Amino acid sequence: MDFTHFNNAGYARMVDVSEKNDTVRTATAQAVVHMQPATLQAIQSGGIKKGDVLGVAQVAGIMGAKQTAALIPMCHPLMLTSVDIEFEIDEINSKIIICCQVKTTGKTGVEMEAISGVSVAAMTIYDMSKAIDRWMKITDIQLMEKMGGKSGHVKRAVE
Repeated sequence: MDFTHFNNAGYARMVDVSEKNDTVRTATAQAVVHMQPATLQAIQSGGIKKGDVLGVAQVAGIMGAKQTAALIPMCHPLMLTSVDIEFEIDEINSKIIICCQVKTTGKTGVEMEAISGVSVAAMTIYDMSKAIDRWMKITDIQLMEKMGGKSGHVKRAVE
């Protein structure tokens, strides 16, 4: 197996993508924040003292996607053309499902940007709500779908 993130001397390097063609690339990732029913109710009703939890988490997720190259050492800095964060409230199971879709036209994919976006959004929900629920749980951070580049369109099978 050829480890492309290592140079000939065995040291880490950022992969050279200069010869790759620019293509439209998208990625969608998901994360889930589990909480007590009262916490979910407080988030929905605006009862969290720190403010609009989902509004702040949405902006934080966008910022997280944009900062991926500063956080992950081998990620290329990318010109993102779109970042969208959406929330699905599951009242029955007392959880918030976060979805982040990222898009660019470039030489490398945006999977890590989508994963960073949902992670930062989930951490923001936790941070803003932890005063009333310290035992929230962030789970299922995962890539759901990607399009573009050599591998084409790949979608996670429903589990």
